[in-house]
Amino acid sequence: MSRSVSTQDLILDISVNLTRIGDWIADSYSEKKDLIKLFLNQTDEYLSQLKGAKVSRDLEVVLTTFFSEFIKLKEAQIQNDKDFWAEKALTWANILSHRAKLA
Repeated sequence: MSRSVSTQDLILDISVNLTRIGDWIADSYSEKKDLIKLFLNQTDEYLSQLKGAKVSRDLEVVLTTFFSEFIKLKEAQIQNDKDFWAEKALTWANILSHRAKLA
C-alpha cells in the first residue's frame, strides 16, 4: 500500500537527508561512503517526486536553485573537498527546513 506524501514532507525528508549526509561527510566520510551514496540516491528519488509539484512562487525559486546546486554537488568529488560539500549540504538542509512551510 503506497501513501501519498505531501510536498512539505518531501522537502523536510530532503532536508533531513542533507543534514545526515553533511554530518557524515564532515565527521566520518571513509566509514560512511556507502550510506552517503544510499541517502544521495534516496534524495534523488524525493526530488523526482517533487518535480512538477504545485508550490508557491517563493518556494519554486528556492527549489529551482536547489535542484541546480544539488546536481553540481553530486557531480563534485566529495573526497576532494569534504568541508565544502558538508557545508553546502548543511546550508541547504537549513534553508529547505525553513522554506518547507511555503509548500
